[in-house]
Amino acid sequence: MMILELHREGVPISDIARRTGLDRKTVRKYIARGLEPPVYSPRPPRPLSIDGYASYLRERVAAFPGLTGRRLWREVRDLGFTGDYTTVTGFLRDVRPAATPAFERRFETAPGRQAQADFAQFRTEFAGSPGQMRIVWLFSLVLGHSRLIWARFVAHQDLQTVLRCHAAAFEALGGVPGEILYDRMRTAVSGEDADGGVVFNKTLLELARHYGFLPKACRPYRAKTKGKVERPFRYIREDFFLARSFRDLEDLNGQFRQWLDDVANVRTHATTRRVVAEHFAEERPSLKPLPAGPFQAVLRLDRRITREGMVAVDGNQYSVPELTRKRSVEVQVLAGEVRIYEGDALIAAHPVLEGSGQRRIAAGHRRLPPPANSDTPRHGAPGTPAAGRPGEAVPRRPLEFYAAVGRRLAGQGHPG
Repeated sequence: MMILELHREGVPISDIARRTGLDRKTVRKYIARGLEPPVYSPRPPRPLSIDGYASYLRERVAAFPGLTGRRLWREVRDLGFTGDYTTVTGFLRDVRPAATPAFERRFETAPGRQAQADFAQFRTEFAGSPGQMRIVWLFSLVLGHSRLIWARFVAHQDLQTVLRCHAAAFEALGGVPGEILYDRMRTAVSGEDADGGVVFNKTLLELARHYGFLPKACRPYRAKTKGKVERPFRYIREDFFLARSFRDLEDLNGQFRQWLDDVANVRTHATTRRVVAEHFAEERPSLKPLPAGPFQAVLRLDRRITREGMVAVDGNQYSVPELTRKRSVEVQVLAGEVRIYEGDALIAAHPVLEGSGQRRIAAGHRRLPPPANSDTPRHGAPGTPAAGRPGEAVPRRPLEFYAAVGRRLAGQGHPG
């Protein structure tokens, strides 16, 4: 097309050949042909080095379909074949009979016997932080019998998050499945021993003993064994997550819980042909009962108190009382609580904050009211005295008292 366009513009054939990098004879040929597409004759077949051994290979494959290409290559090489291994395998692809696909076996589980758990990654931009793309993780636990979904969006995949999610899931289900099947996520599986056996995370095993379930790991590269938990991830992404906006992680989970209650867990499941919630009502009595007390796994950390009287844990900040003297404290992170110790004394306890970049100041940890521009709420009952050692509590007094003290110290008067 370019040659014809240049020719119509009156460009000489020599210039056209120079511009296109073609020979002048080739340019004249295309000009004479016009818009007629070129016609290519098929290449004559070339004899292949494998042709002399084709009948032998066909007979061997027909008699023994399971023979490997490597073995057949050795056999024809002993007969005088000088070609390479890929020549033989290329020929075998055309002559080997196609394998008959086996029927897939569906694995159904008895009521209360198994659940499957896994993480999936999602990306979103919270309306409260515009212009900042955030990665959040969806922890999902799906009951294998009824297909009931319990799930929660979290900011981290760490061990404490996994423990909290398990405890919350069991509490919501009102019981515990007999076993939980995990993908080989690092918070569940530490690795393999010398014999190839799965080594589970020690704290996860303690959680399993506390609740009475058996942890199991999927075989590597066998995605179908955990399909009950992986298929819902796509369903959640397409039916809930896309084309929605969320103020923050809390709002995301609020909308998600409503969708689970109103949509996902009241639908008729495509496989079981049962309404999920009704099916779960029948499965629930088969779950193991919850233990008497909560699981308390303790992660101990050493932290330094900031100048603002805060301690950083997992990207969030928690307050300590103003009368705390030591700059270094011990933090004990439980499944649902952060405890801060000065020596052997417990000086602060906070519920674990979800997400990151959040601050929590407990009521009583600050003697003065918050500044007018502060967006950090004070948690706890109003009027709670500041925590401290016996005899160090500071009573509340009206501001006029402190103004009078200031005048007296300045020699300007006496308090009334």
